[in-house]
Amino acid sequence: MQKTIKLPLLLGALLSQLLAQEVTLAPLEITSTAIKTDELQSTDAVEIYTAKDIEKAHVQNIYEFLNQQTSVITMPSYGNPFSQKIDMRGFGIGDGYENIVIKVNGRRLNNIDGVPQLLASISPDAIERIEIIKAGGVVEAGDGANAGVINIITKKSNHTQIGFYAGSYNTFDGTFNIGHIDNKLSYNLNGEAQKHGGIRYIDDNGHKAENKFSNFSFDIAYKVLENLELRANGLTSNIDVWYASSLTLDQYNEDPTQKSNSFFAGVHQKSSSDVIGTGVTYDISNAISLDMNYNHEYKTSNYVTYNSEYKYSYNSADAVVKYIKENFEVIAGGYLFDGNRKASTNVTTKKNLAAFVKTNIYLGKNTLKAGYRYEKVSYEYAPSTGNTLNQDDALHGIELGYNHMIDKEQSVFFNYAKAYQAPNIDRFFNNGGTFNQFIKPSKSNSFTLGYNKITKTNKLKLSIYYIDMKDEIYYYADPTYVNSKNTNIDKSHKYGFDLYDKYLFSQTLNAIFNYNYVQAIIDNETENGEDYSGNKLPGVSNHNVKATLNYLPNSFTTLAITEVYRSSAYAANDFNNNFTQKQEAYTSTDISCTYAKKNWEVFAKINNLFNQKNGLWIRDDAIYPVNFTTTAIFGLNLKY
Repeated sequence: MQKTIKLPLLLGALLSQLLAQEVTLAPLEITSTAIKTDELQSTDAVEIYTAKDIEKAHVQNIYEFLNQQTSVITMPSYGNPFSQKIDMRGFGIGDGYENIVIKVNGRRLNNIDGVPQLLASISPDAIERIEIIKAGGVVEAGDGANAGVINIITKKSNHTQIGFYAGSYNTFDGTFNIGHIDNKLSYNLNGEAQKHGGIRYIDDNGHKAENKFSNFSFDIAYKVLENLELRANGLTSNIDVWYASSLTLDQYNEDPTQKSNSFFAGVHQKSSSDVIGTGVTYDISNAISLDMNYNHEYKTSNYVTYNSEYKYSYNSADAVVKYIKENFEVIAGGYLFDGNRKASTNVTTKKNLAAFVKTNIYLGKNTLKAGYRYEKVSYEYAPSTGNTLNQDDALHGIELGYNHMIDKEQSVFFNYAKAYQAPNIDRFFNNGGTFNQFIKPSKSNSFTLGYNKITKTNKLKLSIYYIDMKDEIYYYADPTYVNSKNTNIDKSHKYGFDLYDKYLFSQTLNAIFNYNYVQAIIDNETENGEDYSGNKLPGVSNHNVKATLNYLPNSFTTLAITEVYRSSAYAANDFNNNFTQKQEAYTSTDISCTYAKKNWEVFAKINNLFNQKNGLWIRDDAIYPVNFTTTAIFGLNLKY
């Protein structure tokens, strides 16, 4: 472990003496919010990653990119590589994903139940930008933005791209992206198919946890008039996955590929998602515009192993009016969501109705932001027999921000956000699937102070934050299983700081360093006679480090080495901080080589070069191996 960390650090120290040459670092524009600004003027702590960043990483899915390159943490949910849990700013690898709103071109990916956002349905080759707004964005994103918002914007281009790679453990992947833009019409078609032969065993006959998926998406926009644009989009994705169950510590140490001794050694799941959407943008005048969107999604999730199937139907619509002048911008809008899940014994519905307003005011070197959101969340539980039950929650979101430009290269900012997370519908059921009770939404007050410096050779971002939580939602896992239930932590808080630095030593050498420190503390909570007050929130690593060194020996070749490290933490269910086993530290060293010319490139990548064992600890002797062996891929991309 020490050797893997020392290598990039020593290289960085030796090469830091090189003279910087002419480069192209500059502030990037934040395009995913209704009011656009650049990262140097932003009142929020933001991370922006472009299509070039994603292409250079050669990742197999977006989860891998987030985990290797950003401050976000991802881990397969109980071993499922296509349904991964996501954490940001110390909300924990267990339930952190519920506190992050993820959008693709404005459409929310958050589910109404406990299933994490399905990022596997989006091909990395289809993405133009990823914008991460930390502890902000509640006014536009709403329910679930306690930790922040991840906005994904797909490509619009005049290019055609075809890609293919193959790798260890019978891994195969093929993608295509076709784009066109002119004065009237723009469209983008994207497709991907992937197959993985599996690494872990799921039975005694040598069968492995193999998986496959496919997706296809399209986006079309047509300008009927100079000031009127019509849009349509669609997505279909299908997943067929086997994933292996947990191991004991002895099994994990002996051979993490071996079959689990659990009653179900492997779980077989089939799922599908079909989305269709429309939109319109009308420029009423030079200063005023109207934007409206509607999306319908139909999903199925069939756990073949358990003979359990769910069917989902989501309908969402939003409308935003923008007024933009030279030094004053304001947006006002509304949001509607109606989602239901049908099971064999009940239908459970979650509805959101929201209105919001936000403004940016530019006064010389100063930027002021203020926004407010009102959201009503309604639930209905309709069992096949018995009475229908209802609950309504009225929630309020606030954002206040200030940015001061010290000079053309430096700025300081401060923001405050009052956010909330309404519980998902699984929180109302116990282990047996019977209705438990409605529980409270969680609420947060976040304070962030930050500094940005962007020069031609260096992009430095630093922010410190404090988050005060009330009624943080969690699952109480009773060791005897008798009293296990979903409930709320009365009071808790989190604090820490984020550091991002990209330094260009020369045109041939650059380094990227991302470090996050966090403490997540339970202030007041007692459950089943156990007092958790003063304990640390489980599943939260205090230190998260990601470093990449890129070397370009010539204009065609890029060599990269990436180190990912997370410190140990309490196991996901260890709210009493007294389990025998802890979540071990996560570490992985990845290397890649790319040779690219005008319209083609070949690449090779090795993940987990030193064969480090990693896992997700739920409790003692319940470990799901993750990224526990060396893997490699080799591929080809053609661009026209």
